[in-house]
Amino acid sequence: MSPRWTGEQVLALAPDASSAAAGRRLATSAPWSDTGWADAAPGGPVVWGSCRGSGATPYLTAVDLTGPAFSCTCPSRKFPCKHALGLLLLWSAGGVPDAPAPPDRVAAWLAARQAASQRAASRGTSADQPAAASSTGPADPAAARERAERRDHRMLDGLAELDQWLHDQVRSGLAGTDRAGYGPFDPLAARMVDAQLPGVASTLRRLAGVAVSGDGWPARLLEEYALLHLLARAAPAALDGDDGELAATVRAHLGVPVTRQDVLATPAIRDRWTVLALRDDVEERLSVRRVWLHGARAGRIGLVLSFAMPGQALDSSLVPGTVVDAEVHRYPGGAGLRVLVGARYAVDRAAAAVPGTGLEAALLEWSQVLARDPWLRSWPVVLSGVVPVVDGDGWWLQDGAGSLPLVAVTDAAWVVLAASGGGPVTVLVELVPGGARLVALLAAAQPPSGPDPGPAGGPPAGGSGEVPGVQPAGVPR
Repeated sequence: MSPRWTGEQVLALAPDASSAAAGRRLATSAPWSDTGWADAAPGGPVVWGSCRGSGATPYLTAVDLTGPAFSCTCPSRKFPCKHALGLLLLWSAGGVPDAPAPPDRVAAWLAARQAASQRAASRGTSADQPAAASSTGPADPAAARERAERRDHRMLDGLAELDQWLHDQVRSGLAGTDRAGYGPFDPLAARMVDAQLPGVASTLRRLAGVAVSGDGWPARLLEEYALLHLLARAAPAALDGDDGELAATVRAHLGVPVTRQDVLATPAIRDRWTVLALRDDVEERLSVRRVWLHGARAGRIGLVLSFAMPGQALDSSLVPGTVVDAEVHRYPGGAGLRVLVGARYAVDRAAAAVPGTGLEAALLEWSQVLARDPWLRSWPVVLSGVVPVVDGDGWWLQDGAGSLPLVAVTDAAWVVLAASGGGPVTVLVELVPGGARLVALLAAAQPPSGPDPGPAGGPPAGGSGEVPGVQPAGVPR
């Protein structure tokens, strides 16, 4: 029998906070009738029920747990809607009875999904994703080549303008930038959009925040200028047909688009991928969902990104705490971090613990990644055997090799601190300039190799090599 999901796994599917809150209110038996779940139904395990609303007719809700996929007769445009979330929360708490088979309406919906999956498989796509173009290349190769050449010329002209702007900023000095707001950056960002350089435009829009980031902002702003200058100087070779790893990395940071079909054409990595965590953000009016996967055999972490316009639903098929037997394809550049999930074969709702590493090995890995991609802003690692510590200087993660500061601390850090009880924990973090950003608390797998964690609150011991922008393990606090 498939294990029931936890409440945290259900709420991770919520498209926004208001939907999660509404789903919690519906997670009682009072508004529900005709509920049931069939673990061995044709088409996979499914949960269903009827929810009484404000109208005379109840809303008919069903959830295919293999997708997951959702069906509800309510008028909501959110997926999953509050009724699906409430039903899943009720089911996760044991409030939905077992049934030998789903009712006819649910069976018909599952059958339709199976038929759509078979049709999509014949086209090489997924039933929950748009079909790929039927042709393997552009209809007019000559016209496509001409368009690409025009795009490259626009990009190079934009990068020359960017480099001149950077020269002017350094020559005239940074005084007053912290009081100028978006004025120095927005016009150039708009110009970069016109030059088809969305990656550069996004970086420029962030610079106003760097200028008001507190003590030391001039040094941080100069670091950003230096990285943009390096990108502008590396771009001509990358746009001139070079197909090496560095060229692919440069194109990725410029924002050169890569089609889904091109990514799926890369070699597939089939593995059992544990879904470690999920985080939703809003970036430039777009909803962005980040999902971190860990390959059991590959031993590497992949990042799945999905985007949605306001009011649209994000991809909810990857549920934290589950294991997906699937093929993964890596996007070019970016040290191979971003991935696309292709064919999926099975889902296990009971995820095994993921092995982690210590601070010293993690910082060494981060330095090696930065050598390959100096523009990368974060790198995910699983840290095991680290002790969360809070003192007058801030938050830290500590082990026998030293300590690392936590940045952008949220309420989740208190949860990790309480769960640790002053002892070592396993966490997923993003290594960033200045320290680490906490992502999620994970189940411990096995003690890490190396020295035992030092006492909570005690001085760090030992030392390791320095990574640019990150306090090295062993540096006294």
